[in-house]
Amino acid sequence: MKLREVDLKNASKSGFTLIEVLVGAAVFVFISVSVFQSYGKVMEVVHASRLKISAAALANEQLEIIRNLSYEDVGIFGGLPAGKIIQSQALVRDGVTFDVSATIRNIDDPFDGTIGGIPNDTSPADYKLVEVEISCSTCKNFQPASFTSYVAPANLETASTNGALFVRVFDAVGQPVSGASVHIENNQANPAIMIDDTTNNDGVLQIVDAPPGVEAYEISVSKSGYSQEETYPNGALGNPNPIKPHATVAVQQVTQISFSIDKTRTLDISSVSETCTPVGNIDFSLAGLKLIGTSPDVLKYGTNQITNSSGGRTITGLEWDTYNIALTDGAYDLVGSTPLFPLSLNPNAQQDLKLIVAPKDPQTLSVIVKDASTQLPLSGASVTLDGMGYNEIFITGQGFLRQTDWSGGAGQEDFIDTTRYYNSSGSLDTSNPTGEIRLMEVFDEYLPSGDLTSSAFDTGSAGNFHQIIWQPQSQPPDTGLDSVKFQIATNNDQITWGFLGPDGTSNTFYTLADMNINPVHNGDQYIRYKAFLVTASTTWTPNISDVALTFTSSCVPPGGVTFTGLVSGDYTLTVSQAGYQPFSDTINISSSWQQQEVVLSP
Repeated sequence: MKLREVDLKNASKSGFTLIEVLVGAAVFVFISVSVFQSYGKVMEVVHASRLKISAAALANEQLEIIRNLSYEDVGIFGGLPAGKIIQSQALVRDGVTFDVSATIRNIDDPFDGTIGGIPNDTSPADYKLVEVEISCSTCKNFQPASFTSYVAPANLETASTNGALFVRVFDAVGQPVSGASVHIENNQANPAIMIDDTTNNDGVLQIVDAPPGVEAYEISVSKSGYSQEETYPNGALGNPNPIKPHATVAVQQVTQISFSIDKTRTLDISSVSETCTPVGNIDFSLAGLKLIGTSPDVLKYGTNQITNSSGGRTITGLEWDTYNIALTDGAYDLVGSTPLFPLSLNPNAQQDLKLIVAPKDPQTLSVIVKDASTQLPLSGASVTLDGMGYNEIFITGQGFLRQTDWSGGAGQEDFIDTTRYYNSSGSLDTSNPTGEIRLMEVFDEYLPSGDLTSSAFDTGSAGNFHQIIWQPQSQPPDTGLDSVKFQIATNNDQITWGFLGPDGTSNTFYTLADMNINPVHNGDQYIRYKAFLVTASTTWTPNISDVALTFTSSCVPPGGVTFTGLVSGDYTLTVSQAGYQPFSDTINISSSWQQQEVVLSP
């Protein structure tokens, strides 16, 4: 019996517990998974390497085919230069479908002159540049590969019977736009010519040795996120006299045609009452000032829109232009807007637009009062309308808060003296010259940076803030990027001042004039700005000569008043404002709704 007990104890010591089995299994699974993943990674690398080898072999095959063609046949079928090469095709190699794209260009080598240059090259198609691009949309992690080669003619040049077409693309400020897509068609040629290419780093696409033709080349230019521009046929219905007709190419001449495109903008429109209550389903028209034709004028952009049931409407893809809005609604009139019309949209930004509407009242006159030098709405102007038994006096709403002089110095808490401010870093010069803020100059060098905090502006009541504007809008290039920037602080107690940027945090800055103020400030009564100046070169300084903040209070249009309940006839309109020359004129009321703009000069 004793011996049996010993054997049982030894047997239990020689086995595995359940925990040991589970731990061992887990270790085995972990090692197996790691090995499997490593094997998978190795196989992916091997597969990617095989794809690259196949793509390179396919590209070399296509280049060899091109090299064995006669020089006259080296070109794109239906393209320019014309030839026998198919521009895009799908080819299968090693069971994989590759997309093969070919681009061929005539090259005007400056060795013997250039067409239209000095000396003038009468045979500018010196040789051809061939580019073959291989891509695979179904292959994982495959990067498209491009292969290039040159093809030259075997014989001497002869004078060309063709011309050249240079397409130049630039943005709103005249800078070249590289990578713009250019589509060219010549349907007068046989076979028809169709070219899809992109501009180079200088924003230019050069088509050399193009067949001549009168208004034969239809051109359109575009780029993702940008506006578009194109040529138009003469005599077309709706645009008989286009400003930019189809291009003409003459023998041994260069035709240069320019297009201007830039990043598009989004316009967020809301229709509200004078008490900021949303008013839905308002019909309106939106039209730009740019023309694509004259006699008659043909607008490039014009559309009819309607706000939704909540009074909102977002319009995307608007190019930089000056726009006007007119209400086409049968029940409401437009009594004001924020900002005012005409509305200038700059590229690549988002703009908020508030339409202030009121129920139709027979014979309504809306008056907008502006400052002559800034074209900003004037607050506090007295507007009187008298005539036909009617006499009313209204005061324009607070349109903007503005400062143009800081020579009075620091230490002012509230904005009472218009020449003073709250404080600064001490490295700014605010009085030399008067009316400017600039970095202080010490021993013929400007200090690298400085900041200034304004006094507190009082809007009079809870306000909605819209834009911050300053002059000049551009600074010397040597001062570097964003050499002038701002932050804004608002409150209702004049105690807590937290300066914020356009995203509503203290980490960003307003770096472009006419930027939207973050709505986090809406509902506050007091506002301050903080200006930051910095330079990348101590021999140059940025400067500020004018700072303005636009806002409305309780949705009263800035600088605007509205007279209702009028009858047809002549009225005397009088406008006065302290520090400005008075205005007086006779206004004839002859329609249900009219708008009068009054510009006051200091």
